[in-house]
Amino acid sequence: MQGRIRCGVLAALAAIALVGCGNGEDQAPAARPVWVVQPQAAGGAAGLAFPGEVRAREESPLSFRIGGELVARRVDAGARVAEGQVLAELDPGDQALQAQAAQAQLAAAEAERVRAKGDLDRYAKLVEQQLVSRSAYEGQAAAYKAAAGQADAARAQWEVTRNQSGYTTLRAPHAGVIASRQAEVGQVVGAGQTIFVLAADGGREIAIDLPEDRVGQFKVGDAAEVELWSRPGQRLPARIRELAPAADPQTRSYAARVALDEAVAGDVVLGQSARVFLGRGNAGAGLQVPLSALQQAEDGKPVVWVVREGRAVRVPVEHGTLGSEYVDVRGDLRAGDWVVAAGGHLLREDEEVVAVDRDNRPVAAAAAQPKAE
Repeated sequence: MQGRIRCGVLAALAAIALVGCGNGEDQAPAARPVWVVQPQAAGGAAGLAFPGEVRAREESPLSFRIGGELVARRVDAGARVAEGQVLAELDPGDQALQAQAAQAQLAAAEAERVRAKGDLDRYAKLVEQQLVSRSAYEGQAAAYKAAAGQADAARAQWEVTRNQSGYTTLRAPHAGVIASRQAEVGQVVGAGQTIFVLAADGGREIAIDLPEDRVGQFKVGDAAEVELWSRPGQRLPARIRELAPAADPQTRSYAARVALDEAVAGDVVLGQSARVFLGRGNAGAGLQVPLSALQQAEDGKPVVWVVREGRAVRVPVEHGTLGSEYVDVRGDLRAGDWVVAAGGHLLREDEEVVAVDRDNRPVAAAAAQPKAE
């Protein structure tokens, strides 16, 4: 047993002796590998994406002012209509009879007014000749005023019923496209019930819903980009035009309207599905880096780590709205820099690193420059 202990001590001493035989220099730690990417131009693939639908800036629900049976429908969904074009008609029978009755009442009231005026004129001559009393004349004057008032009321009622006869025809208030149809021939509709939804010619917008935790990041006027599902990869310029001040009580989301630029709005079809990208360009002209590359310095200010000549360098930046994958930044970052996309919180200033790409291959452009002999 003692022999075994003696052998172990001798082995340990031998190891110490071997270490002592070295050159006395500390072994340098191995360079840390880091995954690097190059920044993109701002406006690339960053930002938050929200699904939406193409809508007209002005969408008018069209309805009759009166109720009745729908007897004719002149257009269908998707039809283009001109201003004043007839869209639908109600059964005019009842309205025509009411107009005739009002006209007859007006004629009777006008006749009564004429008769009362004749009596008043006769009483005026008799009172001058002192053949009737002043009170009798005044009574006849009051009767004439009452008859005249009845005639005016009858005329107003006739005009109302005449207008209502015209309300049996529904016309387009302006040019546009019928976005939807919500009534059929034979259906009895009420006053104010929507028959068609008319999308006016002109501006086109994307209706989206913003989540409650993101709505504070955006405001009216912010730049956006729209990508139609039918045109993948093609981005159309747009801006936030409208933002609801209150959340929907059921979905707890905020409705927003993103208006397309007039130059491209004419090529967009109503009802198309689209994605709206928000959160780009809020930091001004700059570059985009992966969201994971953004770090925080000891003073709380944002920084990114870049690899220059094989060493980690901390670069202060300013950033815009945080996207789901990328973020816009500006500062001393250069387009040709190699940005550390992951693990930046483990680095130290001027630390030697080995830059590798996503496939773990060395990036020669970020390596240390060889020393001149």
